Amino acid sequence: MPEQFSVSEAKNRLTAIVHSVENGAAVRLTRRGKPVAVLLSIEEYQRLTGRQKDFWTALTDFRQSFEPDGEDGISGQEFEGIRDLSPGREVVL
Repeated sequence: MPEQFSVSEAKNRLTAIVHSVENGAAVRLTRRGKPVAVLLSIEEYQRLTGRQKDFWTALTDFRQSFEPDGEDGISGQEFEGIRDLSPGREVVL
C-alpha cells in the first residue's frame, strides 16, 4: 500500500515525500480523507504513459523474438502433412 498524506501534510513535508517517490514509493494524497492524487517517480510515470505499440509492430517484434531455425521449440516437422496439396475439384465454366 502506498504511503498516504493529506494535501496539507504534503505541503509541509514535500521534500521528504519527493525523496520517497524518487526511491520508487508511490504516495497517495488525500483531501478530507478521500484520495485525490498520486505522486509517482518520473520513471514510473513514463512507463505508464509511454506510447503503446500498434498491433502490427507488436506482432512483428514477437515473431522476430523467435529463432527461425527451430531453436524456439518449433520445427517444420510439426506442420508437415497438414496442407492438402491436391489440385482440388474440376470446375466447368
